[in-house]
Amino acid sequence: MRAFLVGVLMLSGLLVSVPTASAAGVTEVTGFGSNPGALQMFEYKPDGMTAGRPMVVVLHGCTQDKAYATNAGWIELADKWKFGVVIAQQPSANNVQSCFNWFQSGDITRGQGEASSIAQMVARGLSDTGASSSRVYVTGLSAGGAMTSVMLATYPELFAGGGIVAGLPYGCATSMIDAYSCMMPGKNKTPAQWGDAVRAASGGYAGPWPTVSIWQGSADYTVATMNLTELADQWTNVHGVASTPSATDTVGGYPHAVYNDASGRTVVQTYSITGMGHGQPVDPGTGNGQCGHATAYVLDVNVCAAWQLGLTWQLNQ
Repeated sequence: MRAFLVGVLMLSGLLVSVPTASAAGVTEVTGFGSNPGALQMFEYKPDGMTAGRPMVVVLHGCTQDKAYATNAGWIELADKWKFGVVIAQQPSANNVQSCFNWFQSGDITRGQGEASSIAQMVARGLSDTGASSSRVYVTGLSAGGAMTSVMLATYPELFAGGGIVAGLPYGCATSMIDAYSCMMPGKNKTPAQWGDAVRAASGGYAGPWPTVSIWQGSADYTVATMNLTELADQWTNVHGVASTPSATDTVGGYPHAVYNDASGRTVVQTYSITGMGHGQPVDPGTGNGQCGHATAYVLDVNVCAAWQLGLTWQLNQ
């Protein structure tokens, strides 16, 4: 089983595409740049979207594809709030399980491989949708969560914020073998060590840094729950704030912590979904706060991560 998990490397299981009228508008974009990582780009611009709106870059997990954006709730929220969506898809030719190669140095370095391809998608998406370059966000599940960490570290100037779901800190692994220990049991480093990894990857970037929201199931036996803590340590250090929460409360009944800077702005927050295994939190339905479609590794836990991220990023404004 462990050999299979390393082959899957962040594993999020097979997704079933949920047919919706909106999903039909997800279109492939070719010729978006030199594309050194040989990724596929898909794009969604909802009817009625005006210039200057936000854009969200969505990164799927292993064995998944562009349908993840629909199942997680991003396409329906784009229709509701009128923002653009860019979806990066990993062909099986690059990775047999269609995982983003978050553990390969040639794909997680600024100006190289898959990281560079996704950065090129951002530029093309901004041109195609007319979205604001100051309102670009990135999020993903599992391998996509780990790749979200990569993008926030290597291209921080492109993103106002990121949402990491069942992911890992940047710099945790630089090879497939190393990925074993990152996933389970996880690696314990000091906040400064984690922060230094981001600063070294950023090409000399001096800020302002993207805000980061971190989501983790407390019963995730694929990606160790300690990665929530290590991710919080990494990004509080990057932002230069204390690694202890400024405040704690609950969201949907689940523990939530915020870390604020000197001005009182929340720069890092964590969500620990009690009893949830490895997957993306959703709350299917049409009510306020609801979104997503439950399927394998997209889990109905009565809170939709996409909705909460959307509010944090003010996508509804």
